[in-house]
Amino acid sequence: MEFKHEDNQKKGKFFIEINGKQEAEMTYTYADSKIIIIDHTVVSEKLKGQGIGSKLIEASVEFMRKNNLKVIPTCSYAKAVFKKKPEYLDRLA
Repeated sequence: MEFKHEDNQKKGKFFIEINGKQEAEMTYTYADSKIIIIDHTVVSEKLKGQGIGSKLIEASVEFMRKNNLKVIPTCSYAKAVFKKKPEYLDRLA
């Protein structure tokens, strides 16, 4: 399963497409040039229970580290993942 990423310096998303249909997505907006806000995470019924949501967050953390970005998670799912993963705390704004 391949994660895709789109970013236009104002907002972006990490997502999975299967047969041309988006099946999972984590969206964010830029608060400023160095902080993103994760505002939404959704996984389709057929992919639920496979850890896809966590993998979307993991992909975003890798992106943040490569680009020296911090995050404010406002999405309840993203907040929960950041609380469970101490290795992600360095990215919190």
